[in-house]
Amino acid sequence: QVQLVESGGGLVQPGGSLNLSCVPSESIGSFVQTGWYRQTPGQERVQVASIVSGGRTHYADFVKGRFTISRDNAKEILSLQMNSLKSEDMGVYYCNVKKFADWKLSDYWGQGTQVTVSS
Repeated sequence: QVQLVESGGGLVQPGGSLNLSCVPSESIGSFVQTGWYRQTPGQERVQVASIVSGGRTHYADFVKGRFTISRDNAKEILSLQMNSLKSEDMGVYYCNVKKFADWKLSDYWGQGTQVTVSS
């Protein structure tokens, strides 16, 4: 069972920045994909950004050019740098990793961190 501990959420004004961090209980190298999802009340969780084991990144259209996903293999930290935040970016952000083991691909989730964008 992979444990993910997130931090970095909070209240920020429109146009501001936040950096989310996620520390997994296992080596980042053991995951085929890592990413961040956002969920708002009454809505399904949607992927914001992801990075696969080869290093290729993918961003949802609504964050392209503003958010940057990264991973530090040495420090074993996953990050999401969020710039130029808008009110529509508000929600609970979840760290996600996908691990292939026992002939199946499994998802693991962090506890979520709240991001509020308001003046």
